Amino acid sequence: MIADGRIALDGKVLDTPATLLTSLRGVTVDGKPVAEPAPARLFRYHKPAGLLTTERDPAGRPTIYDSLPEGLPRVMPVGRLDLSTEGLLLLTTDGELKRELELPATGVERSYRARAYGNVTQAQLEALMLGVEIEGVRYGSINANIERRTGANVWIELTLTEGKNREVRRVLEYLGLEVNRLIRTRYGPFYLGDMPAGDVDEIRKVDLVTFRTVLSKPGGGKAASNLQFSVRSRVVEPAPRPKPVPTDGREPDSRRKLAKPAPAPKKPVFTARQTPRARDEEERPRSSAKPGFAPRGERPVRNERSEERPRGPGKPGFAPRGERPARGERQEERPRSPGKFAPRKPREEGPANPARAARARAHREAREPQPGDFVDRPKGPRRPDRGPAAGRGKPARPPRTRK
Repeated sequence: MIADGRIALDGKVLDTPATLLTSLRGVTVDGKPVAEPAPARLFRYHKPAGLLTTERDPAGRPTIYDSLPEGLPRVMPVGRLDLSTEGLLLLTTDGELKRELELPATGVERSYRARAYGNVTQAQLEALMLGVEIEGVRYGSINANIERRTGANVWIELTLTEGKNREVRRVLEYLGLEVNRLIRTRYGPFYLGDMPAGDVDEIRKVDLVTFRTVLSKPGGGKAASNLQFSVRSRVVEPAPRPKPVPTDGREPDSRRKLAKPAPAPKKPVFTARQTPRARDEEERPRSSAKPGFAPRGERPVRNERSEERPRGPGKPGFAPRGERPARGERQEERPRSPGKFAPRKPREEGPANPARAARARAHREAREPQPGDFVDRPKGPRRPDRGPAAGRGKPARPPRTRK
């Protein structure tokens, strides 16, 4: 295209491909400006076992592109996973981003879970932190730990920053283990999580920009690998929502009948609730059926008494107000009981008995004080008058002396 004179830069036709460009601004093809490159996109893919990480296989074996969902743009795998290795595989549309993630110099971490047959100690795995050389190939530092043991197998977690061919398998075989399952669980800050096998989702653009910004700084591989991102957006579009049902009252098919909104609930009808007392009164006779009941017109007016109910003058023993005794006077008809209010006779004191009084005083002084007695001071020797509070407080602290 350059030899044909179809490429121009700022209006000048280029005659050599040895032209360095910082951007595509001003570049035209056949007089039409070249569009800016689309922003990089990054996808997560849960690769199942039994697929090759390649676009085509001469032997006709299945590849990852045979199982990728439709609608994806042209993507490239970041690194490779063996035929029997499963787990997280990153796919990107940008070759520069692919190179940044694959280079060991950037220091992006990869984590694996390996199930191996054989015996190994934690000390042997910790020795891998210094690196190991196998058949002339030098492998860098590997952080390996025993996760758990299941019978004759052992699960091992490994984290490394290189992506050499069959690195994990060769290192574990060097320790005398036979790997029968290998899963990649993390690539940088992107985790496999609970993605089902064969599923694909896209990393959010804001997370990708943050990751590349941190990765571009010196020594940013470690910091970029420790970033924490939220849930990524899905590639598969959600199912379309059903269209709203027209409100013209027509129901042409069964779908509209099913989509018809449910009728509004009926309002509860108020019913008077009968209390147990009201139910009992229904069984009782009404006032008109009671004996001695008088209708409202025949009842006496309020504050008026009927003749059948005699008031004070008709009661026996009633006295008019003028004939009543004044307050404080005793009525002769109501004599008080002499035994209840009669004053007590004064106690007759006999002649004094000095001997009896002396014996009582000696007895009181000799016996122990009982509850309720008035005790002036405790028995025993007299308290000293000296000391704090005349002997009633704590003893005085001796003066301090300097040694």
